[in-house]
Amino acid sequence: MKEGSLDAPTRHNIEWRNPDFYDEAKLDAELRRVFDICHGCRRCFNLCDSFPRLFDLIDDSKTGELDSVASASFGPVVDACTLCDLCFMTKCPYVPPHAFDLDFPHLMLRARAIEHKKGEVSFADRQLAKTDLNGAIATKIAPLANWATDIDNKLTRGLLERVANIDPAAELPKYASKTLVAQAKSAPPVNLAAPAHGRKAVIYATCFDNYNGTDVGVAARAVLARNGVETEVVHPHCCGMPMLEQGDLAAVAKSAGIVAAALRPWIEKGYDVIALVPSCALMMKFEWPLIVPENEDVKLLSRATFDLSEFVVDIAKKQGVAEGMRAVPGGVSLHMSCHSRAQNMGQKAAEMLRLIPEADVSVIERCSGHGGAWGVKKGNFDTALKVGKPVAQAVKTANKGFVTSECPLAGAHIAQGVERLGGESGKPELVRHPIQIIARAYGL
Repeated sequence: MKEGSLDAPTRHNIEWRNPDFYDEAKLDAELRRVFDICHGCRRCFNLCDSFPRLFDLIDDSKTGELDSVASASFGPVVDACTLCDLCFMTKCPYVPPHAFDLDFPHLMLRARAIEHKKGEVSFADRQLAKTDLNGAIATKIAPLANWATDIDNKLTRGLLERVANIDPAAELPKYASKTLVAQAKSAPPVNLAAPAHGRKAVIYATCFDNYNGTDVGVAARAVLARNGVETEVVHPHCCGMPMLEQGDLAAVAKSAGIVAAALRPWIEKGYDVIALVPSCALMMKFEWPLIVPENEDVKLLSRATFDLSEFVVDIAKKQGVAEGMRAVPGGVSLHMSCHSRAQNMGQKAAEMLRLIPEADVSVIERCSGHGGAWGVKKGNFDTALKVGKPVAQAVKTANKGFVTSECPLAGAHIAQGVERLGGESGKPELVRHPIQIIARAYGL
């Protein structure tokens, strides 16, 4: 056994169909094994709130060791994991192939799968995870939905707090009145003179960009068309990330099957697949093949999928980008989202932004603290701001004209963190995705 692990990390298939996966005694034994290793290491103390909670439990116990911590106390540690994967990808020296075989996020996922199977996920949380259903309804009544979720609407936000446990101070995404798929019926003209002309891509809209941030998809299509890429936009189904957060692995497997089957014909016609949100790209590339390893459609899709920034950089490296970009004054503070980093592809958003002439990019590689639905919950929101405070402070210190993140929820959360720091300096314009800055550079 080697100390540390310099070998590339590997992951095991998630054995969610094996009855032993749901054996609570076996789960407890594994939690104790892993928690004891974490206690002796503590490299992850400054990531999500799971680790401070775990270390406080141990430090405050009778013996100062895990043996005097009751298993019933483990719940808050499990709940605080946002499945960001950063401990696995960037911190932990004991991930497989190391003999300790430690995968903290997937262990937390197993614990949540047991909670889900026991019916311990609340009705409100189950409804919030139905992003396709909620989005389809909300886009039809977008003005009303946005009025109801507005942070200044004390009446309805108070109701959301009581019914759905959503913190009244947390910004919630606005809904578009027309989905990205509907807007995509009108395609931008493709630049036939661009070096990358001939490439084709199908854009997986994702729930967020289909129902909320449609401007990202519009900007992506415009930039790709300028670079000669023919695009289509589809949204067969949610990727299942909200269900993964709740441990509903059967629902995730179903989502994987639906989306992969719908995208296979495009891949067979020579199209690459682009996911507009890093969390969805992560699901398609890495999580789905571990959940349904026998699904050939999923295997094919995993190989064909690009993150949006990754695809633009791929064009730049293989064919070269189209001419016409001009400098964007003011500079950019770029937050590297956790699920971008977990894809293990490097700082593709930074590489993309540096294609702009005279680019001034400050990269912030630390968790924003948001963690998906976790970060808007009452009891979590203030913790999320605390975890993300170093990011907000870095944005203020950089004092650039723009701040952006490939994760739309992280970007909005960072903006709230910057606002809470106060002061007049370091209040940049929030841009939902770096592709929109590329679009500005092209004058689109």
